[in-house]
Amino acid sequence: MQTRIQGTTMPVLDVLLEPNESVFSESGELSWMTSSIQMTTHTQMGGGGGLFGVLKRVVGGGSLFMTEYRAMGYAGEVSFATKVPGHIVPIQVGPGQEFMIHRHGFLCATDGVTIGVGFQQSLGAGVFGGSGFILQKVAGQGTAWIELSGELIQKNLAPGEVLRVHPGHVGAFQASVGFQITMVPGLKNMIFGGDGIFLAVMQGPGTVWLQTLPISRLAHQISEYLPHTEARQVGPATGGALLGGIVGSILGGDQ
Repeated sequence: MQTRIQGTTMPVLDVLLEPNESVFSESGELSWMTSSIQMTTHTQMGGGGGLFGVLKRVVGGGSLFMTEYRAMGYAGEVSFATKVPGHIVPIQVGPGQEFMIHRHGFLCATDGVTIGVGFQQSLGAGVFGGSGFILQKVAGQGTAWIELSGELIQKNLAPGEVLRVHPGHVGAFQASVGFQITMVPGLKNMIFGGDGIFLAVMQGPGTVWLQTLPISRLAHQISEYLPHTEARQVGPATGGALLGGIVGSILGGDQ
């Protein structure tokens, strides 16, 4: 198996497979492939934990299906492009070398790698897309490729060293890094700070990859320029909508 990452702003991962070699990804990640590549869709590939692992991944916002891409008869190539401007990062997975990645970060992996929900914290309806803050866990044995949006900042935390991060900027980190979601201290900071009310607290040892362009922030910026078709309301409903907008801005710390 040979791989190459092409491009800069919107990179693409090309995977050259020898006969009978394969990689898998969540359904819908394929960009293009040659004629010798055979696609097979499964419900449990890379799920980790069997049926329960699959269902947990779906509840966490992941796909029910995984697709395997295998070279049949002769070598072939399959490619996966990023969905937003960013970077593709290869990680080597093995015993004692597991990773946590943001909920949309898994691109593809070799046989032997498992992908499942590694962290999920409910933070109330409407926060983090309504399903809480979620991280996927990449384990098993092999190579995985992850997608991080925006520029990539790598920090190596020493034992006991603490880094506090806006949750949306958490791209990936080694499983040895301690992780928890806490509330921003101080009522004024929560209401008027403009940075959301939650912070991710990360404690070393281990490596952390931060992403500068959380997908939710990109979507929020774009949404301001999209046409809104809802009819203008008056009366109590208008007040409710206004209150909802204020609360939404306060809780604007999505992944």
